Amino acid sequence: MEVIVSENKAELSKKVGEYVNNAVQSHKSKNPDKDFLVALSGGSAPKLLAAGLLQFKDSIDFRTWQVFLADERYVADDHPDSNLRACKEYFLNEVSIPEGNIHGIDASIPLAAAATSYEDRLAKVSKTPKAGTDFPAFDLIILGMGPDGHTCSLFPGHKLLKEDKAWVAPISDSPKPPPSRVTLTYPVLNSAKNVFFLAAGDGKKDMLPKAIISTEELDKLGEGAVPAARVRPTNGNLVWFVDSAAAVNLSE
Repeated sequence: MEVIVSENKAELSKKVGEYVNNAVQSHKSKNPDKDFLVALSGGSAPKLLAAGLLQFKDSIDFRTWQVFLADERYVADDHPDSNLRACKEYFLNEVSIPEGNIHGIDASIPLAAAATSYEDRLAKVSKTPKAGTDFPAFDLIILGMGPDGHTCSLFPGHKLLKEDKAWVAPISDSPKPPPSRVTLTYPVLNSAKNVFFLAAGDGKKDMLPKAIISTEELDKLGEGAVPAARVRPTNGNLVWFVDSAAAVNLSE
């Protein structure tokens, strides 16, 4: 795990953009014929990511990106609560990603069916058989963290924290509105090649020391660890990008 502390949000955004660009270029050199599989988050993440990413809009081949949501509210893509809408408004509409490579949920069908449909689409795009034992391996997942330590729609004490088979799960009792959502699960998050957490502002300062903990402390806490702390890619890179306001309680 790597922790990068920036002086302010602008510097944080710039640093994230550099790391995303490095991940893209590394992927391209190793897998020149494969798409770049990405999962994005809502909340403050789209705005924090936007400026840093757009500085590379002419050097990153966004036409190879396949974009999913790490979690999404059970609303239409054009609804004000939609994470996809926020991502589009901040940066997706500014780059050359084909519309068919941007994958939102289908909120016109029942919630459980929407989760299953999203999982089916992820299986097809990632070329990962659902009947097998492997989980899809995202090249990059961008995550945020709530003031309660949740990430995606994985909330403290919720039964979804124990989900170890489904790739995508529905949640109808989110403690944070709106209550109905679709989320990636830990097995998928922890199968990623790169996971970048973005956390800025003093609203994160009390929770950050509980999320950025050692492997030994995580093992000791087990299910008592906050949800964000339990994202630990098995064979991938985990990087926390934080600003000085959020990092004030972190030990050296």
